[in-house]
Amino acid sequence: MKQFLLLLALAIALNVPAQVQPFRFAFISDTHIGSPNGAAEEDLRRTVRDINAMTGIAFVVLTGDITELGTNEELKLAKQILDSLDIPWYIIPGNHDTGWSESGGVMFTTVFGSDKFSFEYNGIKFLGCASGPYVRMSDGHVPRDAVNWLDAELKKVKPGQPVIFLNHYPMDNGLDNWYEVTDRLKKVNTWAVLCGHGHANKAMNFEDIPGVMGRSNLRAKAAVGGYNLVDVKSDSIFFTERKPGVETGKTWTAVKIETRQYDPVKKFPRPDYSINTTYSQVKEDWRFASDANIISTAAVATDKVIVGNQNGVVTCFDLKDGKQQWNFTTGGSVFSSPAIAKDNVVFGSGDGWIYCVNSKTGKLVWKKGTAAAVLGSPLINGDTVFIGGSDHSYLALNVNNGQTIWKYTGLDGPVVSTPLLYDGKLIFGAWDRHLYAVSSSHGELMWKWNNGSAIRNYSPASCIPVASDGVVYIMAPDRFVSAIDAATGQTLWRSKDGGVRESIGISADGKWIYGKSMQDTIVAYAASREPQTAGWKMHVGFGYEHVPSMLIEKEGLLFFGTKSGVVYCIDPAERKTMWAHKIDNSMVNTVRVLDKHSLIVTTMDGKLVKLTARGY
Repeated sequence: MKQFLLLLALAIALNVPAQVQPFRFAFISDTHIGSPNGAAEEDLRRTVRDINAMTGIAFVVLTGDITELGTNEELKLAKQILDSLDIPWYIIPGNHDTGWSESGGVMFTTVFGSDKFSFEYNGIKFLGCASGPYVRMSDGHVPRDAVNWLDAELKKVKPGQPVIFLNHYPMDNGLDNWYEVTDRLKKVNTWAVLCGHGHANKAMNFEDIPGVMGRSNLRAKAAVGGYNLVDVKSDSIFFTERKPGVETGKTWTAVKIETRQYDPVKKFPRPDYSINTTYSQVKEDWRFASDANIISTAAVATDKVIVGNQNGVVTCFDLKDGKQQWNFTTGGSVFSSPAIAKDNVVFGSGDGWIYCVNSKTGKLVWKKGTAAAVLGSPLINGDTVFIGGSDHSYLALNVNNGQTIWKYTGLDGPVVSTPLLYDGKLIFGAWDRHLYAVSSSHGELMWKWNNGSAIRNYSPASCIPVASDGVVYIMAPDRFVSAIDAATGQTLWRSKDGGVRESIGISADGKWIYGKSMQDTIVAYAASREPQTAGWKMHVGFGYEHVPSMLIEKEGLLFFGTKSGVVYCIDPAERKTMWAHKIDNSMVNTVRVLDKHSLIVTTMDGKLVKLTARGY
């Protein structure tokens, strides 16, 4: 009798779908509050009113791109509108909420309480998390800390319990670590993955896991926007488009309810590391895997490597063997690439402070408070450190004590990159459409430049400018290389023939401006005041490319990283690839080149690696 009851209990546990009581929830995505035409707010308010007017909806889920640019005001407005809902709602960010975020994604968590959710309803486990990218243009990437969170949450799932996972991105190669998520979800009874991003209703398949992409809440060219009503019934989950205040359409897709046991042996495409076999002369001297994303370039001084991560921890490593020497914890994410002068290490944090710590001990030397997150990277010249933040200002500080030398307050957007010091001017971009030149000694505005577009996403904010013979060069998301008179800020010429984006570099002799195209190619322009087209192009074969990872020339070789975790070294004179090495499948930040054979590399997925290449 006991054996019979045990078998009966097991059969019931494995037949979880029979236990689920029918219910309905609302599925909203891509609301884009703050869109230029102002209709997004009206569309979301209409959807909220529509849901409140209906009965029988248990809760609402929102799968990212809640705002257009992730500004603090956009996030607060979205929260204000959503607080009008009469039923519970659960929310995660999308790439528009984090990629251009003036807080580095911190404000999303501040406003909404978290960038993840986990709850149960009628026996079903609902899990949702962020997917980045943060502060830089790149593929989607589930942050390392979120992957660790997912591991912990899945351990809590009962045997046979159904799981519905939500993310902004589809679980495909548009998300560079999609396989880490699908591999985990296939170990449990995952019924479906719900996502947004594509602005369309679409039935999908993620390595045999049923997937459903939901439409954008925006009206686009229609009279009203829309969302999905999701009905969980005894045998299937039904998806129906709802046009608020107008009509409920017919069911457009359904997912069968059944206990899913995924084949652990079945193979699916995975990132290809065979390039490491092709260029076997490249060796990893050491590797460190952080528990959080790294979205900055490591600083190197003598025998130390120093870098921060998205958990707000700055760590010092021994250059020779990669052993940790000290940690310093801030109150926010660190996207700021540290700068070192003598024994001082300076960096900004998402907590709104600029920090200086001792490079030998990691002890605080001084800190300077600002009015917002500090995502910009410092530049040290003599006893002065220059750094920009998200409080619409740029600072010059005394590197020894943090005292303000000058403060420029004329910005209208956050600073996220490193400035150029050239001919007595500090030159930098911001996410406000402009490139600025201010006096490095006094902080007065010398000139302000923009590309003529009203689109803030085209700002020259992530590019680190370069200069030669009185000309400043930038590459920006508008896909132009622009040559600007360093003295006046006047446009000398612009060219779009190279297909570049935000990655730029300059030859050691100042004669060539390098760019990374968005498809396979390195492009070089002659440094000149006269209009130029590409002087030469080299097919490297790195594929589609859009990350702002600068190109660094050292001892006649050119080094750069890609969105897919590959570091390249090419000979620009011979136009040949010297070597390439794949570290992981995420964005490579601008590399720190030590010499023609050695470099320090960081990736978005939190890898810190010392590479050495021989044979040339």
